[in-house]
Amino acid sequence: MTDSNAAATPALFDYSPWLYWSQATADDRARQHDFQQTLGKDDAEYSIGEDCYVSPLAAVQNDHLRLGPRSYIAAGAYLTGTLRAGRDCTVNPYAVVRGTVELGDAVRIGAHTSLLAFNHGYQDPDTEVFRQPITSKGIRIGNDVWIGSHVVLLDGITVADGAVIGAGSVVTKDVPARAVVAGNPARVLRWRGTPPGTAHKSAPADLANAVAAFADTARAQAEDIIARCFAPGPDGGLFADAPGGPPTVRAQCDAVEIADLLHGHAPLPLPADEQIARLRSWQDPHSGIVGALDEDGRQRPVGAPPFSGETGYHFLCVGYALDVLGSEFAHPLHSVAALTAGDVVEHVEALPWQENPWHSGDWIDILGTAIMWNRRKGVREQPGALDALFGWLLTHADPHTGLWGKPSAADGLMRVVNGFYRASRGTFAQYGLPVPYPERTIDSVLQHARDPRYTRPDRQTACNILDIAHPLWLTRTTGYRAEEVVALARQLLADALQHWMDGEGFAFRAPHPTTAGDPQTRPGLQGTEMWLAIIWYLADLAGVSHALGYRPRGIHRPEPVA
Repeated sequence: MTDSNAAATPALFDYSPWLYWSQATADDRARQHDFQQTLGKDDAEYSIGEDCYVSPLAAVQNDHLRLGPRSYIAAGAYLTGTLRAGRDCTVNPYAVVRGTVELGDAVRIGAHTSLLAFNHGYQDPDTEVFRQPITSKGIRIGNDVWIGSHVVLLDGITVADGAVIGAGSVVTKDVPARAVVAGNPARVLRWRGTPPGTAHKSAPADLANAVAAFADTARAQAEDIIARCFAPGPDGGLFADAPGGPPTVRAQCDAVEIADLLHGHAPLPLPADEQIARLRSWQDPHSGIVGALDEDGRQRPVGAPPFSGETGYHFLCVGYALDVLGSEFAHPLHSVAALTAGDVVEHVEALPWQENPWHSGDWIDILGTAIMWNRRKGVREQPGALDALFGWLLTHADPHTGLWGKPSAADGLMRVVNGFYRASRGTFAQYGLPVPYPERTIDSVLQHARDPRYTRPDRQTACNILDIAHPLWLTRTTGYRAEEVVALARQLLADALQHWMDGEGFAFRAPHPTTAGDPQTRPGLQGTEMWLAIIWYLADLAGVSHALGYRPRGIHRPEPVA
């Protein structure tokens, strides 16, 4: 290294200390050694491991400091109290670590993050806060923890091994092992690997083997199943849900999803660019609506903007199909962008939540998704519109059931559970936010799952099982009634695998003597797409999703889209 480079390295290391290990010269290391010897005066207890770097621009004012090998403290960091850190720990620029803090091995603390292991008392209103006693419980961080930038951890927190804390979070309670948390207050969004209680090793080997065998069969037969639903035509041909049926917009999207899920490419025989062009061309440029198809494949004229039913569902299926194909809608959904916050509340209030909670949830799902697609195109909703939607849902969820609407004598919990899935899918799930009453939701869904009218194997439909699986997956991070959830998932998963019809795929509805002749018992693209997603959710809850070799990334994707 040249002299000019050597002169520049101290400042470089102050703010990018990780470069110290690869770029420090012998002189740099000597200066760092000498500086470390100046720390810990006035009876303070300091132990700094081999190959550590402490910036002279950091305020290291600890009473006790133990820094494990290959750790660093960057410029601007402010440390007081007692810090015990393991190997390979990093305190990045302008982080604050105060009080009694224990770090395991390989803990990374982002810039401008604060670990505040003490509290001012404030209970006595007649005494100024700064004069009241200070308490300290300490902060404990496990091994292999990544804490992002601008995070605040409060006193008394324990962060278990393998956790990740997203930037800007305020952590007010303990973080479980391998949890990925974010927000204010921080909540579990997902897990590194499987959640506690659903580890792969706890799942029966025979179930994992059955799942793997199913996935192999589905992949081997997928192209033929898609091809049997394709009818050539003058415009290149269209997909129908089942052989001999009329073409539909949804069938094109289901074919895209199935092919992507099992083979990772667009469905044959049409090239991906032709399918993208067709889906985009079906959108009316003035309203943003995708109209339905006639039996001959021609698109019907677009009428007034719908927010439910077949045409409304196109906001979902076409948007996700285009997303899977690497594209997006050609135009904004203008009718949605025009809704004010007052319009949203007025429409939501007018929905038949008591008489038809599924229809109400359908409307919410479509609206939330349409807003999300508009945002993708840089078109923002009217001020407060999305806040109004979430605000209404948060304040109108039943605190006893966690759901919207009331059970009925005729259907039990079915309609409210199904409506919860649709409403939460397009809002809380899609935007990565926690549902209002997760534990009560689990109670309600588990109660509903005991109703044999909907969960007996010969009475199962794709909708009814998806509407059980998705809410349980969405609320799984609570760990509440986890053993019951896993047991139910394994049973429903074993049932679902039996619904596969060799060479034909899945029907929407399981065959039953009372449904003879029902077109929903014919295998087709809709049933196949939905059951493939259901099987993933159940397998993930059961701890065997690794055996599938696929993960939904379209309309039933588990990760938030927004």
